[in-house]
Amino acid sequence: MILQVREAHTAYGLSRVLFGVSLEVDAGECVCLLGRNGVGKTTTLRTIMGLSPPQAGRIVWKGADITGWSPHRVARAGIGLVPEDRRIFADLTVWENLDVASRGARAGGFTIERVFDLFPALRDLTGRQGGFLSGGEQQMLTIARTLMGNPDLLLLDEPSEGLAPLVVDHLRDQIVRLKREGLTILLAEQNVEFSLALADRVYVLEKGSIRFTGPAAALRDNEAGYRDYRLAVFEPGLSPEQRRLLFDGAIAKLSIPLPRGDLQPM
Repeated sequence: MILQVREAHTAYGLSRVLFGVSLEVDAGECVCLLGRNGVGKTTTLRTIMGLSPPQAGRIVWKGADITGWSPHRVARAGIGLVPEDRRIFADLTVWENLDVASRGARAGGFTIERVFDLFPALRDLTGRQGGFLSGGEQQMLTIARTLMGNPDLLLLDEPSEGLAPLVVDHLRDQIVRLKREGLTILLAEQNVEFSLALADRVYVLEKGSIRFTGPAAALRDNEAGYRDYRLAVFEPGLSPEQRRLLFDGAIAKLSIPLPRGDLQPM
């Protein structure tokens, strides 16, 4: 495993968010963190990246303990983060955003030309300022900018959020392409269909803890568990107790052995 998160406990001030999160990612995998808003997906990525260091636990990258490393040191070690809020330089052009990201980057195969091949729409927008791009164009630019650092592991935080369905489909296809080219990906997503189309394995988070881990196919192929999980995450108007009961019901159904592999309780 090239990445191991071991019993991470992370807090913002006095507010504890992660409670002993453990996960592993192997080279070439696409692993997805699933869960509704506020369960700790973004905090898990921030913990790995060094933006929110854990109060307890360890982050191990390629056998080295990187717990407490500064974000720029983590980036230079080969981990790149695509943040949920994109954080492009609004006053810089598309080309300037990519050029800035390439300075001091690790040696590797990603160039401006290669990211334009991945996202052809950006090629026609090189002179446009980032603040005048659409949401989908900004998301493409954010991913392209992170790739310019030549990461070995790409952390993607809610990449499909707020995007039109056609843009989401295009984005999914390009992430599949990156995966086929051997890039390791850890994806935090609420969009279940988007996630399961990409992931080899999934971790399900609830209230800052990993509740299940297993093959993506196991969740996708268990109709009853999948239905209850979607209801627990997306159904509007549910009380917290109703949502909890649905989620617990989904967990119980996903614990049943499945023909193509089990989801294992943590």
